[in-house]
Amino acid sequence: MTPTSESAPLFSRRIVDSEPQDLIASESFEAALTAPNYGSDASAESGTITQVIIPDSTPELLAEIASAWGLHPVLVDDLYHANQRAKVERYDNVLFVVLKSAVYIDAKEEVEFSEFHLLMKDDALVIICQDDRFIDGTPIPDSRDGIREYFTNEKRGWTKDRELLSLGPEALIYRFLDTAVDGYFPVLDGLQFDKDGIERQVFSGDTAAAERIYLLSQEVIDVLHNSTHLNRLTQALGQGATKYAIPDELRAYLDDVTDHLTRVLAEAGELREALSQILNVNSTLVAQRQNEDMKKISGWAAILFAPTLIGAIYGMNFDDMPELHWAFGYPMALGLMVGLGVVLYAVFKIKKWM
Repeated sequence: MTPTSESAPLFSRRIVDSEPQDLIASESFEAALTAPNYGSDASAESGTITQVIIPDSTPELLAEIASAWGLHPVLVDDLYHANQRAKVERYDNVLFVVLKSAVYIDAKEEVEFSEFHLLMKDDALVIICQDDRFIDGTPIPDSRDGIREYFTNEKRGWTKDRELLSLGPEALIYRFLDTAVDGYFPVLDGLQFDKDGIERQVFSGDTAAAERIYLLSQEVIDVLHNSTHLNRLTQALGQGATKYAIPDELRAYLDDVTDHLTRVLAEAGELREALSQILNVNSTLVAQRQNEDMKKISGWAAILFAPTLIGAIYGMNFDDMPELHWAFGYPMALGLMVGLGVVLYAVFKIKKWM
């Protein structure tokens, strides 16, 4: 995303007593962490979560975060590089999570993935958007007002998550993970719809079907790869639940996310298998059509060969061929050519070669 002159580098808001407060634009990471709560008199007391959103990161801003939190050099290196697989890692008291959401662009029949880096330390969670979309697939607005409007609408949807938000900043990570995973279902629906269209295209004899199958199969494979890494991420979070004293309520949310991921993996696997079968069917139909074409070509070649053979024999002009001196020899030769051709055509038509 290209920042405009009116867009702020980052935004922050507090979640007090499970209630998200107003969004505040900040010009630095330190200011975002210490920004006051609009609409609340609460400060950084226990139970307050600070959420920092970075729609468009810059090297200077990442360096400021690394310095303020004393991040591990390996973690800093990861922050500077996008195009990573979904993963979760811990560096001392900092939890680092990479998420990838998906959006299906039906017009291009392509899946676009958006990457997010999440940093959690104490009661603060930093969300770094690596691409031009938010976690639910919404394009990031270019203006402050547009971003505020998005989070105002999002805030209304959090009223049903008050119990989840009361479980601390880890709950935000689980919520974002659940949002990212749920975004894969519309993607699978779009891929399924286009798969159905390809089936109709294959049986209609469209020669462009094979290329479309290959391209759609690649998109399905990308979905499989990314959802597989997300599944490994949930497994890692589950394995660390006991070690890091994750509340049982959060484990229940994680189990729900894992169940959704299992469905995503199953549907994506079935879709990939279906496309493979469609490709095999298309190859069989293409071979059948080529065989039918060869039959027609061979039939017409035989029909044309018959008069050619007769003409070649009579064209040798031997003296002892009585038809050469017969008044009806020429019409007889032509009639023989036409008659033999008609007989061959009738035979091939009965055999359905023509």
